[in-house]
Amino acid sequence: MPDAPHFLAVLREDLRAARDRDPAARSLAEVALGYPGVHAIWVYRLAHRMWRNPALRLPARLLSQLARAATGIEIHPGARLGRRLFIDHGMGVVIGETAEVGDDVVLFHGSTLGGKSMHRGKRHPTLGDHVVVGAGAKVLGPVWVGHGAQIGANAVVIHDVPPEAIAVGVPATIRLRPAQAPFDAEVDDPAIFI
Repeated sequence: MPDAPHFLAVLREDLRAARDRDPAARSLAEVALGYPGVHAIWVYRLAHRMWRNPALRLPARLLSQLARAATGIEIHPGARLGRRLFIDHGMGVVIGETAEVGDDVVLFHGSTLGGKSMHRGKRHPTLGDHVVVGAGAKVLGPVWVGHGAQIGANAVVIHDVPPEAIAVGVPATIRLRPAQAPFDAEVDDPAIFI
């Protein structure tokens, strides 16, 4: 690999992202050995490199399916994932072929970045930077989720989500986050987000 040092730096960055975002993580060694979300991302990064060479597309797809069997996380090698993606718990996460994921995104278990169409072309979502997709959430079709948006657990998103908004429900409705309530704020009154 011509840029192996860069590739290794990205893998180390994936480790640190998981350790920094998961309060249960005690060490980089624990993350490297015991986090299936990190393993799935690492295999994806290799499969994606292979996918860019048309002669290696079948082996790339087979490698992605081995990762799926081992981790319970399916990431198509054609998807485009940004840096420092963290897949928490991971089981049941699906990321489709034309999905695009920005930097510093968090996906919880059971979330899907899927399609609604059986036609070729862009059919999966695009997520901006710093997006959080809750457990069981489905983001379907070629929708755009803006920077800093949050998708609530079990929401079904079929329309664009503006930056810094919260999407909740089935089908998802958009709630604008109050400027005074930062992402990690502890709020006693959940109605503040309604």
